[in-house]
Amino acid sequence: MAKILVVTSGKGGVGKTTTSAAIGTGLALRGFKTVIVDFDVGLRNLDLIMGCERRVVYDFVNVVNGEANLQQALIKDKRLENLFVLAASQTRDKDALTTEGVEKVLMELKETFDYVVCDSPAGIEKGAHLAMYFADEAIVVTNPEVSSVRDSDRILGLLASKSQRAEKGEDPVVEHLLITRYNPQRVEDGEMLSVQDVLDILAIKLKGVIPESQAVLKASNQGVPVILDDQSDAGQAYSDTVDRILGKERPLRFVDVPKKGFFERIFGSK
Repeated sequence: MAKILVVTSGKGGVGKTTTSAAIGTGLALRGFKTVIVDFDVGLRNLDLIMGCERRVVYDFVNVVNGEANLQQALIKDKRLENLFVLAASQTRDKDALTTEGVEKVLMELKETFDYVVCDSPAGIEKGAHLAMYFADEAIVVTNPEVSSVRDSDRILGLLASKSQRAEKGEDPVVEHLLITRYNPQRVEDGEMLSVQDVLDILAIKLKGVIPESQAVLKASNQGVPVILDDQSDAGQAYSDTVDRILGKERPLRFVDVPKKGFFERIFGSK
């Protein structure tokens, strides 16, 4: 059964697009035919992170408006056979998407794909609402800071009340929590909320903790989803997250301050 999975948050800059690219790629790596859809009309970035920006000819708005069909607009990933991208428009405004148009495109995608991953814009305006409205599952992305967590709490309220499932009285959207840019040392120093602090506020199922990592920026600049860097802590953490979303048990990693070795304790680290 095809699933629509939205990656959302109230606050900008928390890593939604990085997460959408990583989760979509991770699902494709595990054999699921996956498409990642960029809902951020006017500010598209997904194609950059996926490394396909030069191959965008038609976009999501073109398909909604009937100016192109899905086959013309879908961009096939060069690394994975069963991964595709549907880019957002850079030249239209956020009102270019309509509920009816988005529903038509998403239902058509569900006929072909196992997973439709919707990369939501920040905030609670029209684009973000449309990205979450048809969702079966939601990954709520937050940084371990009070303002980000508070905004994520607001998004949970919208998922519970403003989604199509809520309006129809169906089973609620399945909510997953992902904490990004986590730094255990800063938590220990009292500069950042702990995992437990965030869970106490949001009270939804934790699916992953992504450490603050230079690998994320490096991968974005290279147009490669960070999950493909399986030597990096962030890549491994995203891989664990995908497994948990699929129902597998994985221990949390990268959430504690690394213990110093004997010689580091004696002589200190440089």
